[in-house]
Amino acid sequence: MTPYALFITVFLTIFIAEMGDKTQLLLVAMAGKYKISHILIGTWLATALLNLAAVAAGAALSRYMDMRIIKSVAAAAFFCFAFSALRGDSDGEENEAFSKKRLSPVFAIFVSFFIGELGDKTQLSAVTLAANYANGVFSDSVIIFAGCTLGLILADLIGLIVGALLKSKMPTGFLSILSFLIFAAFGAVNMWEASRMIFERTLYAAALCGAVCAVFAAVCIIYLLKAVKKRRAENSSRQL
Repeated sequence: MTPYALFITVFLTIFIAEMGDKTQLLLVAMAGKYKISHILIGTWLATALLNLAAVAAGAALSRYMDMRIIKSVAAAAFFCFAFSALRGDSDGEENEAFSKKRLSPVFAIFVSFFIGELGDKTQLSAVTLAANYANGVFSDSVIIFAGCTLGLILADLIGLIVGALLKSKMPTGFLSILSFLIFAAFGAVNMWEASRMIFERTLYAAALCGAVCAVFAAVCIIYLLKAVKKRRAENSSRQL
């Protein structure tokens, strides 16, 4: 296969695999929470690192990686980001300032995107492509890395553009709610996948996943109740 044909093959494979993937929806959620420049830097760094790992490790990456740990960490991370979106919707500028002090936006985006894409079908596709076409040739590995990276970036840019358009057209607070729902859904899905890998029986897996999701829901409800109580108290003090 010629270098040009190899690049086109890898690019189209990754681009098609990423279309409609969860990380596209993740970028829609990010657009309502972070600046575009921060999103681009964070996601591109994560994309480059993920594809570098996929090409370097090849088929061995998927063979030795413990997906139970990855899915559990991903679930926890997405639940944290969902709660962060919930806090942002309730606390406004005060919470935004808190987030900037506690966690760099670029780092938060990098971690979220990295975990969301790690072990996903797109990265596994990159692993397969590297194992099939690199053949130990450095130049072919570079071509595969370039094709994977460009395909992933262009596909995810579509999600970012959709998120930016929604941000400019939708009412204030809409994207915060949408971000919470998307992150929470990703957390639940990853937790379910982790539970299925931990327990062979569906009943046990459902119990573990349900318990974790119930705890997360309880934390969110308690926080909302406290936020509403605090806001009512502030309104009462202003009236006096």
